[in-house]
This record gives sequence, structure tokens and C-alpha cells, in this order.
Amino acid sequence: MKKIISVVGARPNFIKIAPVNKVLKTYSSRVKHIICHTGQHFDEKMSKVFFEDLELPKPDYNLEVHGGSHAEQTAKIMVEFEKVLLEEKPDLVIVVGDVNSTLACSITASKLHIKVAHIEAGLRSFDREMPEEINRILTDVISDFLFVTEDSGLENLDHEGIDKSKVHFVGNVMIDSLYHYLPKIEKSNILKELKLTSKDYILFTFHRPRNVDSKIYLTELVDSINQLARRSTCVFPVHPRTANKLQEFGLNTKLHSNIIITEPIGYIDFMCLVKSARLIITDSGGIQEESTYLGVQCITVRDNTERPVTVKVGTNQLIGRKLSKVINAANKILDNDLKKGNIPELWDGKAAERIIDILSKKLDF
Repeated sequence: MKKIISVVGARPNFIKIAPVNKVLKTYSSRVKHIICHTGQHFDEKMSKVFFEDLELPKPDYNLEVHGGSHAEQTAKIMVEFEKVLLEEKPDLVIVVGDVNSTLACSITASKLHIKVAHIEAGLRSFDREMPEEINRILTDVISDFLFVTEDSGLENLDHEGIDKSKVHFVGNVMIDSLYHYLPKIEKSNILKELKLTSKDYILFTFHRPRNVDSKIYLTELVDSINQLARRSTCVFPVHPRTANKLQEFGLNTKLHSNIIITEPIGYIDFMCLVKSARLIITDSGGIQEESTYLGVQCITVRDNTERPVTVKVGTNQLIGRKLSKVINAANKILDNDLKKGNIPELWDGKAAERIIDILSKKLDF
């Protein structure tokens, strides 16, 4: 009996591990799958609802590490995760994405000579001021199995000298979840609850420190959202970090009446909002991919993206952080000047199957 520990820390991790967990259930006579939640997202709306929506079992371990600086959080996770590894002695640790939990747990496993699989390897923004970029680079260097979502990942890992025998192009597990839950997503009542009409609203999401931690920039961002709200109904599920900053800077009362403000929303309802939006304006990573798969127009308010296939092949536009350009791009879309897009290679709902097939051969289970 092989033992595999999957690490989840933040909402995107849950979405990516859910399909892996489903496939591993079919190997239950040969593999014990253990889920370890580091606690990085501890808000019930940011964690519990996602577990329920994605039919993930209650985590076997919850390290309950949250808050603190990047160094404090990473260090605490390493200390607590080492205890789990020493108790369980797994054959493999699976980490996903680029959060602090990803780096902390991959380092801890590697130092104990436990094999590490990194799902969503090779993505690069080439912006080392982003903590996620450091997490991605370091995790890839020490991983034994690197599972790649798009061509750019293969090129990046090759340029960095990663052994090609470790690298596998498998597709995108985030799309596996979306593909699997589409029937459920289409039955969501969220549009009715928020009194929205499909394809008749703009969806906003912002959470990155560079966009929300500066009073000057966040004020400009609110002004920009207000401008667009004069043309269209807007929906703004507010991330806890963003909510705190809006309140701290006295901006939470400055939003236009045509903007529907909500707390963070569970996976099924949120994906319904994504699917039914006329336009999405975001600084998220995953939403760039989900909107591309669904063929929804997306504007990314960042100077870079680690997911270039969404721009090259999909419906995403990387506009940058100059908000006048964001407004211009949004107005073009509202005037039906749309970007055509296609679904990237191997984004077919079967990435987790390919991953577990490779691991089963490599680890002999």
C-alpha cells in the first residue's frame, strides 16, 4: 500500500486537488490518500465552502497556520508539516500551484528524502517581486515530478535546466474541476439571488497586494470600477484582504450603487458568475484560465502573467495596471469588440487521470 499526501493551503489548491482525489479513489485498494490542509485560508467562505462544493473529504490534518509574514507562515508550516511526514512516512507529497504552503511542504518533504510532485509546474511571470514567483521557481527545482499545464511551462523548465525526464505535459487540473462540475454550475441560483441577467454584467475580483494595499492605487481602482458601473451592472465579490483595505482607506462607502458587493462566494456559485459574465476584470491567476476555457472576455490588471497561453490562445487580455487602458479595453468589449479565443491543448478534463497514470507507473501502484 502506497501512501500519498496532498497539500492544500488556499482556495485554488482545493480546486486543483479535487480531481486528483477523485482519481485516487479508484486506487483505494493500493493507495492511501491523505489530505493535509495547512490552514493558509482559514476564513469559512475561503475554505469550508470550497471543500463542500468540490466534494473533498474533511482533511486528515489541519495545521491551522495562518497570518503572519511570508517568512513566519512558511516557517510555521514547515515545522508542523514535518511532524505529519515523520508520523505518516509517505511515499510521495503532492503540492499544487504557488502559495507559501506549496514551497514550505515541498522543501520539508525533500529534506526528508520524500519524493515531491508539483502540479502546475513551470509557470513564470518573470517578476520576482511576486512571492508566488519565488515559490514556483524553488518548488520546481526540488520536485521529482513536474506536471505542466501549458507550452510555456515546458519552455521555462527547459531554459532552467530541469531534467526533461521529470517533466510531463498533462493539461490543467483546474479545468478538470470546471469540466466535471459544469452541470452543477449551470443549475446554480446565484444569478437569481443577485438579480442578474446572464451576459449583462461585469465581474470584478482584486486581491493582489500591488493592487489593493496602496491607498492611491485602490482609490483609482474604485474610481475606475465606478466609471464602468455607469455603463453596466457590476458584481464585486470582495476578498478579505481587499475588504480590509477598502475599510481602512474609507473607500467601502465610495462604490457606485450599480455595483453589487458580496462576500467571497463558493466554487459552484462563483463559476456560474464567471460563466455568465459579459466581461471579467481581475488580477487573479486561475480566473484567466477558467474564463479562457469558458470563452468569456477577461481583462487582467497586471503587468505580467504566468499563464501566457490565456492571452496567446484564449480570451484573456493582459492590459497592465494603467487604469485608463483598462477602462478603454473594457469599453471596447462592452461595444462588442471581442477577443476571439480557443481552448488550449489538453484542457479536456482529463489532466488528473494523466497525472495519476504517470505516478502509478513511476511509483508502482
